[in-house]
Amino acid sequence: MIDADGYRANVGIIVSSAEGKVLWARRVGGKDAWQFPQGGIKKGETHEQALYRELSEEIGLSVDDVEIVSCTSSWLRYQLPKHLIRYEARPLCIGQKQKWYLLRLNGDDGLVKLGNSDKPEFDHWRWVDYWLPLREVVSFKRKVYEKALKEFEPLIFPNVSQKKIRRRGRYGLRR
Repeated sequence: MIDADGYRANVGIIVSSAEGKVLWARRVGGKDAWQFPQGGIKKGETHEQALYRELSEEIGLSVDDVEIVSCTSSWLRYQLPKHLIRYEARPLCIGQKQKWYLLRLNGDDGLVKLGNSDKPEFDHWRWVDYWLPLREVVSFKRKVYEKALKEFEPLIFPNVSQKKIRRRGRYGLRR
């Protein structure tokens, strides 16, 4: 579903561990193409339905394997670089608008299964420090990742004071 402004509706998924690490996945065929799972919202689908469909297709997790901790308060948008825009496509898609979900894994790592669809999107995954994705994600997605991670940070690290959170520098790292 592409809106009148050219943004495709999408869900972004951050799966967290009990230790505050996040699931970071490598795209098939992309040596350094790491990202959080994400995917389009189909016509007639709610955000939550898209979340669970994408979660199952991309990383093999079911509704019983995770708990929804939160969802971003608004759509987060990014534009595609010009060389990735398919100008011949109609309607024209210039980027994505995403509702991001923070999930907590309810079991062990063995629940994650990357080959759960006919055409897997990821070939490897790992648990990483909460802010590492901001250093590794492609540049055009970085601001969206930063907004989502900042919004969810108090939920992952509830014992960190809001004063410390506000003092964080670019990419969520302490100055």
